[in-house]
Amino acid sequence: MSSATSSAVTGEPIVFDIAGMDCGDCARSVERVVGQLPGVSTAVVSFGAATLNVGISEYDSGIADMERVIERAVDRAGYTATPRTAGRRAILAEIPWWKNRKLTPAAIALVLWLGAGSIQILSSFNVASIAMYLAAIVIGGFPIASVAVTSLRVMRLDMNVLMTISVIGAVALGDWSEAGLVVVLFAIGTTLQGITFDRTRRAIRSLLDVAPDEAQVVRSGVEITVPVSSLVPGDRIVVRPGDRIPADGEIEQGRSAIVQAAITGESNPIEKERGDTVFAGTINGAGALTIRVTSLSSETVLAGIVHLVEEAQASKAPSQQLVDRFAAIYTPAVVALAAVLAAGGYLFSDDGSSWLYRSLVLLVIACPCALVISTPVSIVSAIGAATRNGILVKGGAALEDMSRVTTIAIDKTGTLTIGRPTVTAIIPFDGHSPNDVLGLAAAAERSSEHPLARAVVARALHDNLMAPQADSFEALPGRGVRASVNGDQVLVGSERLLREAGVRDYDLAEVIDVADRFAADGGSALAVARVSSPGVVQVLGTIVVSDRLRSGVPTIVSRLRSAGIGRLVVLTGDRQAVADPIGASIGADEVRANLLPGEKASVIQVLRQRGPVAMVGDGVNDAPALARADVGIGMGLGGTDIALDSADLVLMRDDLSGLETIVRLSQRTVAVIRQNVALSLATKLAALLLASFGFVSLWIAILVDVGTSLVVTLNGLRLARLEEPEGRGATASSEIQSSCGCGPAHELEHGGAHSHAA
Repeated sequence: MSSATSSAVTGEPIVFDIAGMDCGDCARSVERVVGQLPGVSTAVVSFGAATLNVGISEYDSGIADMERVIERAVDRAGYTATPRTAGRRAILAEIPWWKNRKLTPAAIALVLWLGAGSIQILSSFNVASIAMYLAAIVIGGFPIASVAVTSLRVMRLDMNVLMTISVIGAVALGDWSEAGLVVVLFAIGTTLQGITFDRTRRAIRSLLDVAPDEAQVVRSGVEITVPVSSLVPGDRIVVRPGDRIPADGEIEQGRSAIVQAAITGESNPIEKERGDTVFAGTINGAGALTIRVTSLSSETVLAGIVHLVEEAQASKAPSQQLVDRFAAIYTPAVVALAAVLAAGGYLFSDDGSSWLYRSLVLLVIACPCALVISTPVSIVSAIGAATRNGILVKGGAALEDMSRVTTIAIDKTGTLTIGRPTVTAIIPFDGHSPNDVLGLAAAAERSSEHPLARAVVARALHDNLMAPQADSFEALPGRGVRASVNGDQVLVGSERLLREAGVRDYDLAEVIDVADRFAADGGSALAVARVSSPGVVQVLGTIVVSDRLRSGVPTIVSRLRSAGIGRLVVLTGDRQAVADPIGASIGADEVRANLLPGEKASVIQVLRQRGPVAMVGDGVNDAPALARADVGIGMGLGGTDIALDSADLVLMRDDLSGLETIVRLSQRTVAVIRQNVALSLATKLAALLLASFGFVSLWIAILVDVGTSLVVTLNGLRLARLEEPEGRGATASSEIQSSCGCGPAHELEHGGAHSHAA
């Protein structure tokens, strides 16, 4: 069964990549052509993404292959449709601009027009020049006319229809040279515009199409090559040094530095070892890896990025929707005005041909291509730039809304902070060394899975301490742990645990003092004691564990303020005493603590009364606030699925410097859109006014239309060049490497059961 047949049966849409579209009118023509085919329920074209999604209502058994029917229909409309297989993009080879199929007839027409003009100037043999002009019109205009006929069949007045009518009218008036020049200028202009736009689309596709098609999988002890689409969770694949990882999975054997630029935009390699997660499309470093597959090829993080980017390109920004509605009224209105001019000239003037000529000029000016393309070219360029920098934008609306944001609310744990406890201080008592305190604590905590215990063990690993082996282990909920180490009993936990072991209040004074001192900064103090004999308890020291602020956050906040963000609010479910120092250290305007998920959303609603609000978060408890905000911003790989689904933007690096990037990019995008729309409207209105009085010729009208389209396209493409904020890039990787003073895998290495008093 063909994929089209299968799709029809299952109700899934058939997806095609479309080549050759150079204007929004092209997309609407393809939609009309495909939408009228038997069995097609919906046909949606994204001009920005150059894709066609076809919904099948029923499968006609008389049609051999629905995909071929759709391909032929699109080809008749003047474009090329390539179906996707197994959810993957069609591989569109990069064709040199001089081999573009639209450029050949345009170039031939130009040569013929120049030859005809030379003959007309040098000789009075007009028949030869007219013949060459006619040949230029036919060869250069045939692709335009064929698309125009298709558009008329589906009752659409697009630019190809308007140009065809104008050229035929010019020929009827005997203006052979001008008719030929109109064809040449329009053909070359739209071809160049299409080549430029395709280059932007191809840049985004090359960014996303990075996962290999084949994988080396071990089955029955034998390594074989299989298509990536055939991998299932549980398969074990082998990735050699320098190869791209074909699927999401978990390292079972080996250690290597992984370049995750395809996922996070982070160019610095990240050290990965056994137990760590890796992603499809990332590049393996110098080590050989054996990886257990955890996701189907259609469910990888990279596949999710592709889906999000395509949805973003397909969605229309509010300004684009407004422009489309304006163009839908503007084009028929100008066509009607042209008809009135032509009719009025013949009825009430002695020079009807002049008025007919003016009406033809108006038809050319009626083409709204530059206006319609002014927004999507900017949006696509901005989305591509953001994606390359590890920021997923879910639509043009999110970009426009972000440009208006004046208040940013940020979750504390896991967003402003690393989200994992780290050892921030080791305070020994009575002449003991920090290594003595840390070594015994790590020995006792090794069998625990509590976050505070993991922080202690990770710090010991980082400091290369050889912690002794515990002979026994007991978790004491709400108090700490008790373990037997080298014949002594070791206690790690709260002051309550030490009191229960017989430590007097006098001997606990120093422990309490440390706990009170660091509690103001949000730290938790773990007392470490040794029981050498019954009733003899020696307090060795205290280990302070806290959630560390992400590096560079105060600088990022300062830059956000310079970018126009006037208010910064910290939201957290943590205690006010813990949250206040964090807010003060970053210069927050307000700190709201002890918030439940619903209360966070209520705070967002109150903040919105002062102006547009963006919410940044990563957890399930942030999802309601992300959805309630004008713009929800999720923290990428560390964020939960529901938080990412609720967000409009996703920072894949878990790097808050992306906030400044997206704020400035959104502001630039809206500025460029306004420039493009203003330029398009100004040139159209000026041309309309001048044409009504006969001051604009056909070829000037074409030059203005095509030139304006090229200018707005090139102006929008400026957004693709995005410079990262200074210092960004090393931040994320340095946080990962130093979050507990060691690599991420070390923190999660030990398991067990444990409960500490916080």
